[in-house]
Amino acid sequence: MMYLKYFIFPNNDMEREYLWEREIQINPYPFKVLSARRLYRLDFEPVTILYGGNGSGKSTALNVIAEKIKIKRDSIYNKTNFYPDYINMCETPLLTDIPENSRIITSDDVFDYMLDIRNLNDGIDNKREELFSEYSDTKKFLKDNGYQMKTLEDHEPLKKFNKIT
Repeated sequence: MMYLKYFIFPNNDMEREYLWEREIQINPYPFKVLSARRLYRLDFEPVTILYGGNGSGKSTALNVIAEKIKIKRDSIYNKTNFYPDYINMCETPLLTDIPENSRIITSDDVFDYMLDIRNLNDGIDNKREELFSEYSDTKKFLKDNGYQMKTLEDHEPLKKFNKIT
């Protein structure tokens, strides 16, 4: 299902007027990113592919579109004080309402997820090493003591050993 037919970004004149009125001398992201590549409008089809080299504006375009249509995202992205004004200058009529749980998934989200999984796996590996070390220590203690309880202090290692074997 298509939700957007097209998306219009600010053109050079709109950006120039905005920056001139505010006497902005710096490069206020996202202004001048897409217009520098002459991207003023995207017409969507059932499948639309954005392609280009690093720094060509693909992520900026997707972030602007997602922000304009209020789609949720997990990872943070470059968002300056100029971002809301830029978003207000964009236009896109919705063909139908965007589903409530829609979200944008970017490469940052994928990398963050992979790092979270790696950290989780590291935690599991560490816990496994701790348990193995505890098992080895308990096994050695019980072997050295002939697998017998000689005092009340021997009860805890025996209990642990029985639990893990």
